[in-house]
Order: sequence, then structure tokens, then C-alpha cells
Amino acid sequence: MNIEDLKPNTIVRGPMFPEPVKVIRVVPMGRSIKLVGQGMTTGLVHQPILTPAQLAILEGSPEQQPFDGNATKFKLGIEALRLGIAYEYDPYFSLSIARVDPLPHQLEAVYDYFLRLPRIRFLLADDPGAGKTIMTGLLIKELKVRGLVKRILIVTPANLSFQWQRELKDKFQEKFEVVRSDVLRANYGSNPWQEKNQVVTSISWVSRIEDAKESLLRSQWDLIIVDEAHKMSAYSSDRKTLAYELGERLSEMTDHYLLMTATPHKGDPENFRLFLQLLDRDVYGDVASIDEAIRRHEAPFYLRRVKEALVHFPDPETGEVRTLFTKRKVETIGFAIDDEEWELYDALTRYVEDQSIKAAADNSARGRAVGFTMAMLQRRFASSIRAARRSLERMRDKRQDLGESSGLPSAADRRPRPRRFRRTSRRKSSRKSWPRSKMRWSR
Repeated sequence: MNIEDLKPNTIVRGPMFPEPVKVIRVVPMGRSIKLVGQGMTTGLVHQPILTPAQLAILEGSPEQQPFDGNATKFKLGIEALRLGIAYEYDPYFSLSIARVDPLPHQLEAVYDYFLRLPRIRFLLADDPGAGKTIMTGLLIKELKVRGLVKRILIVTPANLSFQWQRELKDKFQEKFEVVRSDVLRANYGSNPWQEKNQVVTSISWVSRIEDAKESLLRSQWDLIIVDEAHKMSAYSSDRKTLAYELGERLSEMTDHYLLMTATPHKGDPENFRLFLQLLDRDVYGDVASIDEAIRRHEAPFYLRRVKEALVHFPDPETGEVRTLFTKRKVETIGFAIDDEEWELYDALTRYVEDQSIKAAADNSARGRAVGFTMAMLQRRFASSIRAARRSLERMRDKRQDLGESSGLPSAADRRPRPRRFRRTSRRKSSRKSWPRSKMRWSR
């Protein structure tokens, strides 16, 4: 091969190259040349110095490429290239590869808020029923087709782990694996968090079990999503829960961090400030900055929409826009109760008050259980007299069952016995033969 044939973009092959090389430039060095080229397979740069003998055995590609290749593979390659850049031409591309019919507020959250952030650090606080799972699936699809995320972690309450796994599989064809204690034990000696790219796990389990937390914190993630994120709360900087500490560590080990909850604010501004600090420690450093952002309606990573604001798409024929949820109308309706019901209500209220005072003085698990039972009983009576009666009957039956299982006399045994048993019990011989417990109850 002559040096004149080594033009840029020419593809050459030879025993001195491990792969076909595309010529970038040629530098003469006396009778030899230095060839700078890029490997067609690996993309590595090759810079060998070739002697005239080596140059003579180089083989160049023909000037005109043949068209006898595999047409099916060519079509697949073109389709793969098209899908790789489809998001640049179709802003809602993930909808064509998902089995969902999203609603306007779901598209707004994903395309008008999430994807416009170069680094997603966001709190989604819509009311229950807004479809947070669908918004999450659309976000995952869009980030994956853009090549921005590969490793995804979803942290949920324990009772929702399998629901998240099922819905992401059915609606978005995304396979997530649930990591629990049995998975951690089965993978002893390895880190399942690092080996699996898409994982769902329980927030309560990871935050409380040290082995699970330590192995999780040794992994890295591109996107972390936390459902029911209000569980990651702190009352003050000195009183942080285990879940809040886990949220802080997760925030440090990922670029994209999405928190989702329907109850972000507990009425405590300091609690809310600490909650927002999981996303960014510097943006909302004090309560005053949060109040100012709310006053100006400028919260760059916070979105909340109530049920009354959620609507369907307009009707194509009439243009009518229907609300997603039925309008709630709250009214207080008065009612009258008769004398017997009032006596029962008054007696039950005094009983609940007396027992609640005793429970408040008992700072133990038993005292708290009694206080909860009294509050439940009062609410049951507010529902109906039958509900209160059934609660009292169940309480009575429960105590009888506990008495029988422990060997203590039941309520029926403590009732006064017939007169003939009393006469028998007064006899000296009978008193000696009866157990002391039965004598006590028979008097």
C-alpha cells in the first residue's frame, strides 16, 4: 500500500493491528511513517511507526463499499439508532413504550418539572390517588432512554414493596428485584445491592438492621426514589430518627433523588425544614426561607396538588373538562338521642375519662394500650350504640378467654352461687375439703 493511499477515514488492516483501524492522520518520519488511527471495534487510538516493508503489506478497504450485507441486521441497527435519539424528536417518547394512559397532572410532573432539572432533587407531595407510581415509571423510562440512569433503588414501606415490583413490571416492563433479609442471607460474602441494578426494598428494614444498612451504603445508585417519604422525619437536629439518618446517607450517594409523600408537612415548620434538607442542605437553611418561598410561590423542587385540582383530558367533542375525583362536601348534621341513650353516653363518657386518667398516669406499654382502647371505645360510640355494645362484648369475651387460659376463675365463676352451695360451704368438713380459692368465691 502506498503512502498516498493513506488518506483520513481510510480503513486499513494488517498483522501489526489487532483490529481494523480508521486512519486519522499520517506523519512522515524519513522513509517510515507514523500512522495515527482509531480502532473500529474498541475505539482505542493506535500510533505505530511503520517501515516501508510493513507499509507494503497493509490492506486498505475498497473505495466503494459492497452492498451484499445482511439487510435484517442493518435494519435492526438503524432502528436501535433511531430509538437511542427518539427523545430528541418526541418529547413524550416513553408513552409509546409503556402500558399506561397518563393523566394531565402526571405528564405535567414528569415533563414540566422532573426532566427540566439537570439534577433531579424533588419532593412530590400530591394527594393520595394521584398516581405516583405511574409518574415514577414514566420518569424511569425517560431517564433510561436518555442514558442518564442505569442503577435504580426504590425505598418503600414493607407492605408496598411487592406492589411496586408488580406495577412497574406490568405497566412499564421494568424488572425490579425485592431485597429482603432472606436475599441478604442467601448472598453471604457478596453485596446484592451492588450486583443488582434495579432494586426495591423496605425503609423500616434497612434503617433498623445494621447489616442491611452497611451493605446498602457500600453501593452506588444513579436514581433513588423514596415512597411514603414522611417516615424520614426528624423533630430537631438533635433528635433524628433512624429512617431520617438513612435518608441523609442516601442523599449523599446519588445524583437523582425523588421523595414522594401525601403528607409532607406535620404542622411543624422545623420538621418540614429538616425534611427538605434531605434534598439540599443549602437551599432552605432556615424556616424563614421556606416561608418566603411559599409566599412567592417559588419552590423549585417541591410540587403539591390536591384532589380538587386533578382533572381528565378535555372531551374531544364537547371540550368539557371533568374532575378526577368527586367533589367533597362536608356538613355537620345534628341529631337527638333519647333518655336511655343519653344515660349510656354519659356513663360511658365518665368511664372513658376515669380510665384515660389512670392510663395517663401509667407510663408503660400497658398504660398506652389502655389509653388507645379508651379512645377507640369513644369513637365507636360516636358511630352507633350497636358498635359500642359490640366493642364492650368483645372486651368482656377477651377477658374471659384470658382468665380461662391462665387458670383464674372466669366472670361466670365469680357470680354468687345458689343458696344450697352456701349451706354446704359452712359445714366444717366441706370447708376442709374444698380448695381455698373456691371457698373464697362461694361465701
